[in-house]
Amino acid sequence: MSASIRDYRWAKAPDFAGQPARRGAIAAQTVEDKHEYLDSGLQEVDCKACGACVLVRKNTYKHTSIQWTSDPALRCHTFKDAIASGQTSALKDGCPQLHDSIADAVVDGTISVRDPETS
Repeated sequence: MSASIRDYRWAKAPDFAGQPARRGAIAAQTVEDKHEYLDSGLQEVDCKACGACVLVRKNTYKHTSIQWTSDPALRCHTFKDAIASGQTSALKDGCPQLHDSIADAVVDGTISVRDPETS
């Protein structure tokens, strides 16, 4: 199949160019979605090992979202060691000490689990 035929038959998403009200509704929902999935419910947790502050959302006991507030290699020894050995921080699963700090924060009630009934 030629590229021109493939491009004609497939579109990632409609652009709704002729429907300004619908485009506005989609834009508004996108803003809400970004807030819900990227910002909502984030709580600060400090790693007990290195003091790094991260933003955490516990959706369930098994699901944790972590956003670093600074480059992890600047504070975290686990990330520093990984980078020193040639690994990129993007390929690092995380820091066991940070995960322990988050688990402790859940147990002591510092952070809450959004849906504790889901495992």
